Amino acid sequence: MMNTATPDDETTTAAGDGWSEDMELAPAHPGDAAVPEHDDERQGERLQKVLARAGVGSRRVSEDMIEAGRISVNGRPVTVQGMRVDPSVDKIAVDGVRIEIRDDRVTYAMNKPPGVITAMSDDRNRPTVGDMVGDLAKGLVHVGRLDQDTEGLLLLTTDGELAHRLAHPSYEVKKTYLAQVSGSVPRDLHRRLRAGVELDDGPVAVDSFRVVDTHAGQSVVEVVLHEGRKHIVRRLLDHVGLPVSRLTRTAVGPIELRAMRSGTIRKLSREEIGALQEAVGL
Repeated sequence: MMNTATPDDETTTAAGDGWSEDMELAPAHPGDAAVPEHDDERQGERLQKVLARAGVGSRRVSEDMIEAGRISVNGRPVTVQGMRVDPSVDKIAVDGVRIEIRDDRVTYAMNKPPGVITAMSDDRNRPTVGDMVGDLAKGLVHVGRLDQDTEGLLLLTTDGELAHRLAHPSYEVKKTYLAQVSGSVPRDLHRRLRAGVELDDGPVAVDSFRVVDTHAGQSVVEVVLHEGRKHIVRRLLDHVGLPVSRLTRTAVGPIELRAMRSGTIRKLSREEIGALQEAVGL
């Protein structure tokens, strides 16, 4: 059975549960003093309440963080209590780290097993990532694709604009792969690959390349690039005489596979989603 447990589910959702109801009944707090209309004509929710619902901390803790200069909105430090924000458009950061504050969008990381098609359904009844996620969240789409035989990190999200930007080459989001290849790796190959090689469908250059391990005629190499063409890593390495026997994607931008077991799914934290948004200018 698919494992959808996530270390972030407990802390992310539990911290905000009950806050809105309890806080509406709580006595007035000095930090809630109204900001004069001529100083703040913004419409929306009080920043303290938004932070509490996002699991950053209670409203009292959030007020302390504002007082300490740890909260910024749209790149500017917040210096007064009671500021109002619009969670749908404002960008909020804690200690310089962007956090996702909207509740209507979710993003997951999957460790896709080999043999699974990157599609939500398949008319030939082959196993798909859609089978794996089931009814986890309405409107989920996969971000880009992994070949059927390639395993590793695949992102799925209900945020269409985020998915588009992460997959579009113009945003140059780096993807990291570990490849097991046959043969020895020439010592100057990293320079050649960074300079670029010509494939049938045009040139390709890597962002970085290194040898991770070598043993008994096999090597494990790490390839980082922001290309998204079909079978690009396999074709690139085969072109330089290193046929791939196993390929795993280990990172997409700031999100890493780490110790996720094959076939498991986890919900990204608000901080991780914020980092993805920053990476693509959202």
